Amino acid sequence: MRALRILLITAVILGGLFTIADRLAVNYAESEAAERIRANQGLAGSADVSIKGFPFLTQVMGKELDQVDVTLTGVEASAGGRKVRVTEMNAALKNVRLKNNFSTAVAATASGTARISYADLGKASGEDVTVGYGGNGKVKVTGSVDVPVLGSVTRSVLSTVSLVGGDTIRVRADTVPGEGIPGVEERIRERTDFDRQVGGLPTGLKLTKVEATPGGVVVTVTGTDVVLAG
Repeated sequence: MRALRILLITAVILGGLFTIADRLAVNYAESEAAERIRANQGLAGSADVSIKGFPFLTQVMGKELDQVDVTLTGVEASAGGRKVRVTEMNAALKNVRLKNNFSTAVAATASGTARISYADLGKASGEDVTVGYGGNGKVKVTGSVDVPVLGSVTRSVLSTVSLVGGDTIRVRADTVPGEGIPGVEERIRERTDFDRQVGGLPTGLKLTKVEATPGGVVVTVTGTDVVLAG
């Protein structure tokens, strides 16, 4: 009986030590992965990595992690030849395969969201306009144009934001106030309507949905064989 008690105590102690070692290893791995992702994406901001599943060490030995959650801030994507700052991107990457002596990590599947501020969306438009939230899932775009006789005309329009072709954000005014004045609608739309193809996100991620929210334009992203690092 005494021997059994000693065996149980030893097992508990060893189990505790293994758990501590496992957590230390995962904390180190998360820190290293975050730094590698930040360098790989050229982030001006930060990267935060959370590795799910227990035990971590057995996952490493099998060279596949169950799930890795990543939060990126300060991602610079390209939009129609211009840089657009993605305020924050959150992604859950599953079945992450470790390759090339652990220098490369590729997720079988991934899903998440990316948020672009209205200020950054306005910069990406390529026009001298102000972009903000218009309520009810609409984007408010304000721009000024010069019209013969009338001079400078400023209009604010409520626009619908949509996704085209899986990689392009489209902003289109529903209506233009004062479009009865000859030439005004065409000139205003030249300023307020725009398409911007978005690239530069981690390899393998694609845009699947876009919507206007009070905090910015939120883009849903999904992908397969997403390169986390390497």
